Amino acid sequence: MNIFVKIFFLLTLTLGLANAGKFLMPDEAFAPYAKVNDKMQVETGVTLGDKIYLYDKEVKVELLGSKDIIIKNIDKPATVDHDGDKVYMKSPNFVLTLAKEKAVEGTQDVKVKISYQGCSEEGLCYEPSSKVFTLKIDTSKLSFDGKSSASAAALQTDTGDKSQTDTIADTIKSSSFFVVLATFLGFGLLLSLTPCVFPMIPIISGVIISQGEGLTTKKAFALSLVYVLAMAVAYTIAGVLAGLFGSNLQAALQTPWVVYSFAGVFVVLAFSMFGFYELKLPDALVAKVSANSNKSGYVGVAIMGFLSALIVGPCVAAPLAGALVYIGQTGDALLGGAALFSMSIGMGIPLILVGVSAGKFMPKPGAWMTLVNAVFGVLMLGVSIWMLGKVVDSSVTTLLYALVGIGFALYLDAFTKEGHIFKRSVAFVLLSYSMALFVSVLAGAPSMTQPLAFLKAKSSPSIVNAPSKELHFIKVTSIDELNKVLEKNKGKKILLDFAAEWCTSCKELDEVTFSNAAVKAKLHDYILIRADVTANGEQEKALSKKYGVFGPPAILFFDKNLHLMKAKTIVGFIEPDELLAHLNSL
Repeated sequence: MNIFVKIFFLLTLTLGLANAGKFLMPDEAFAPYAKVNDKMQVETGVTLGDKIYLYDKEVKVELLGSKDIIIKNIDKPATVDHDGDKVYMKSPNFVLTLAKEKAVEGTQDVKVKISYQGCSEEGLCYEPSSKVFTLKIDTSKLSFDGKSSASAAALQTDTGDKSQTDTIADTIKSSSFFVVLATFLGFGLLLSLTPCVFPMIPIISGVIISQGEGLTTKKAFALSLVYVLAMAVAYTIAGVLAGLFGSNLQAALQTPWVVYSFAGVFVVLAFSMFGFYELKLPDALVAKVSANSNKSGYVGVAIMGFLSALIVGPCVAAPLAGALVYIGQTGDALLGGAALFSMSIGMGIPLILVGVSAGKFMPKPGAWMTLVNAVFGVLMLGVSIWMLGKVVDSSVTTLLYALVGIGFALYLDAFTKEGHIFKRSVAFVLLSYSMALFVSVLAGAPSMTQPLAFLKAKSSPSIVNAPSKELHFIKVTSIDELNKVLEKNKGKKILLDFAAEWCTSCKELDEVTFSNAAVKAKLHDYILIRADVTANGEQEKALSKKYGVFGPPAILFFDKNLHLMKAKTIVGFIEPDELLAHLNSL
């Protein structure tokens, strides 16, 4: 070998060995810090050395030994993608907004622990490290927030991406007042097309029709507007309270006695539509309230709109949850409430159109008026049964639907040869369907969509003998129960479903989405956990608060390291195809 080649080879080897020994030591690569700023916020983070980066999922910030002071919110810097992981390529700085759970004053020592793990771009990965700092906090400058929705381990459970809910909350923060109102008005219009608003349609229509003769289009519009405004006010108040105090007012109003009472109100309204009696205030009372007796009608409509929003009202959806997150994080009830009010108006616009239409196309007195009243009476009974479905078994509601359908079919003269052919055809179809529902209840397999499906199952031995592929959810009701299940199943993919017996959309998820064959096949790779928040007690509220869930349904996903994939959170009902696409993206 040429002497010059040998010398070059030795020089190259020597330089390589020299560079190999120049990897930064841990204390050179990572310099953690923590301090208190003028706003009494804790700023903590890690100053990174040259060509060093941190894994977002390995960063954790928490308070140690503090009973009175909690973390209300954590502001995080943006991450970047690096070989499929979320990392900090620049020194991250985390701002912790603190709050006090109790009315304490004076200066307190608070221990802040930051844990982290990172690597060098040269290929060396360092062991996990942590450091504890003791800081003095002036508690008199902290807000009182015993119901904070932020988690002390927020950085540990969040993978760094933002969910749709958080994105909407950030939109409120960063947009102008009128842009927020316009955006949420649009959200409301979209939500008005969902099944959650449908039960309100027969209510507003029935209210308008029940006004009787002399109803003008102008008055129908006024009544509809009063109903929607009352609904919007109620929904806004409930939303603001939920955001500020971290509790779901609608959940509190889904207790059995409340549901039974309100279902009874609809039964009373239905029988008035059938002509058994007339609902109105005593003339003497009306005279005392106002010289114009028509005003009592507006009061009744307003009360119905207010109660409908709270008890029949729309389901939890991403826009609603986003507004509640914003209110909870900032305490700005004015802007958050305005957003909710605008959203409620958007949801109510179709209801106003329905109400005006009901008044405009009001038939003249006679047989048609009787039939129209009967139709809306049946719709009122349907709403009543739908409400009972929140607290009773599906077999009971299916039986009630069947009985109402059979009764209405007989009212329409299903077995007579006289009358309009269209009316008799509708009556016959309704009777056939209602009888099928009745048979499905007797067979012990009640189903509103496929009432006779049990006959097919019995006639097909292959189906009867096939192994069950039903999904099995592990039920939890508290944080401790959930943590035990999570730890036991570390290393597996996990789905956490927040549900409640009084949640109509949750039942729709079970009956439509989770019962889908393709969805069931896909979910057999997951550990399925169901957070049952039916009782809405303290432990259920704490569980919901930890994960920022303001009401069911909500579906959360954890990776194999038990990190919450927040950006993949689903709020509200989702169709089978959409869920499959969502699962394929994980």
